[in-house]
Amino acid sequence: MFATLTDRAGAWTGTNGFRLMPADPMHDAPATAEVATKAGGNLVAIAYTWSHPEDGAQDGLLVLGAGGDPGGVTAFWGDSWHQSPEPRVCTGTVDGGVTTVGYAYEAGWRWEITVDPTDPAALRLQMDNVIPADAAEATPAQAYPAMVMDLRRSAE
Repeated sequence: MFATLTDRAGAWTGTNGFRLMPADPMHDAPATAEVATKAGGNLVAIAYTWSHPEDGAQDGLLVLGAGGDPGGVTAFWGDSWHQSPEPRVCTGTVDGGVTTVGYAYEAGWRWEITVDPTDPAALRLQMDNVIPADAAEATPAQAYPAMVMDLRRSAE
């Protein structure tokens, strides 16, 4: 299920873009990730670091495993800035090697995390905030990238 992702085990470095709201410009900063297989190859753990423009250094952990349905994924996610101190359980799917998981955090609002390892030389983690139609008049209903982490293999 995670064959492409398990092939990406190791250290990664690159950049992370962050924005709070869709009209905000992306703040780019250095980022790192360590991808590892765990539990006899049944889990993939992605430990990552990034920097918030005002709050400084941050880190997170995403652990992915097979879900109950064919092609389903269950994930455990914690991040020092986004939803601290409570980690979240996410569900989703794998399609063509790309894993997408998410959870609802308020009525109609969702957080979705996509891990794309399909480029052999790159790894992308993208976190989208999904705004519901009834959120606010000034902000249209949409999914927008709040974080985009583009990584390349670290030199060994």
